[in-house]
Amino acid sequence: MANVAVVGSQWGDEGKGKIVDWLSQRADVVVRFQGGHNAGHTLVIDGEVYALSLLPSGVVRTGKLSIIGNGVVVDPWALLEEIEALRERGVDLTPDNLKLAENVTLILPFHGYIDRAREEARGTAKIGTTGRGIGPAYEDKVARRAIRLCDLADTACLEERMEQLLFHHNAILRGLDAEEIDGKALMASLKTLAPKILPFADRVWERLESARRDGKRILFEGAQGAMLDVDHGTYPFVTSSNTVAGQAAVGAGVGPGSVDYVLGITKAYTTRVGSGPFPTELNDEIGQGLGERGREVGTVTGRARRCGWFDAVMVRQAVKVCGIHGIALTKLDVLDGMESLKICTGYHLDGEHIAYLPAAISAQASVEPVYETLEGWTDSTRGARSWADLPATAIKYIRRIEELIEAPVALLSTSPEREDTILVRDPFSG
Repeated sequence: MANVAVVGSQWGDEGKGKIVDWLSQRADVVVRFQGGHNAGHTLVIDGEVYALSLLPSGVVRTGKLSIIGNGVVVDPWALLEEIEALRERGVDLTPDNLKLAENVTLILPFHGYIDRAREEARGTAKIGTTGRGIGPAYEDKVARRAIRLCDLADTACLEERMEQLLFHHNAILRGLDAEEIDGKALMASLKTLAPKILPFADRVWERLESARRDGKRILFEGAQGAMLDVDHGTYPFVTSSNTVAGQAAVGAGVGPGSVDYVLGITKAYTTRVGSGPFPTELNDEIGQGLGERGREVGTVTGRARRCGWFDAVMVRQAVKVCGIHGIALTKLDVLDGMESLKICTGYHLDGEHIAYLPAAISAQASVEPVYETLEGWTDSTRGARSWADLPATAIKYIRRIEELIEAPVALLSTSPEREDTILVRDPFSG
């Protein structure tokens, strides 16, 4: 039995929530390994819509262990609100079925304030962050001044850590002539929070090793997408963590050999939220139509997503960087009824043809897509559950994508509903 890592192969919003939920019926443990509550995973189950931000997508299934790994930055107040909201809808979440890595970094209230203030100061050069404090929290983690979950259990340690943290941030706020952080009020808030959140704390690395030894299937769930990776994405218009598959091991506390299969979630067209380069973006009625039919609005932010043609160059690069074994192609039904479709097969840059997305900021902004046109289809693919239900031209489109990205389709999603999924190859079979 294989353990599977699920990652986005584009700029996020590829439909990871539904796929992870669908896969979780085959898994015993579901682990979220990076990001924060800037992620938005939408599940549609029997007509009920669940929008998750921090919680792993397996929480709506009974009998599964859900884990938030050390690679995530956690707003504990937001997490408790999300837990309570699901409890009110009948989802049973307790320290028995939800574990939180004891060494996870906490997002504190002032992180969001700093995040939003910086974004506003950038003016037209905004990165497009959600303003929820994810970036500043990761900065504190790397700078070794962060507050971690385990610190809440030791008041003396917490006070010492807080003093170091505020020494840094208040110095900057004074320089900006901004209001400083009230350390006493924050400490009081954390002491009130501690007994509510600490019961979920666990040695996640040890629990995962035990699950692996017992032959249990582990599903590693990523957030955002490969092109938002802080190292491999469209920097600086990226998130503040590593979103590629290699982070699954680091962010969960397991060895790299624990991940047997990498599934790249891939939308049948391309979308992006926020600022940054987007070679295949369509600023016309076609792009508008994709957005309307695909209901392309951010789960967390409510912002409309930018839409464009499928970019095989970008996805192929993600396949290589992430070591993707197969993809789950989502939202094929959004392309129903289009007479023709385009796929980006390369770029032109300064008079040269290239087959990769360059790293330089100016080059990323300057590439021009090279397109291949394919015939569309008029029949509906929505709700299809077998290849026999698909139009021949839709199958041709899928096969061409496989050729161009150099990875096979393992799963095909034809609607937001859990069961409207065509299984080509079970990732858990290795």
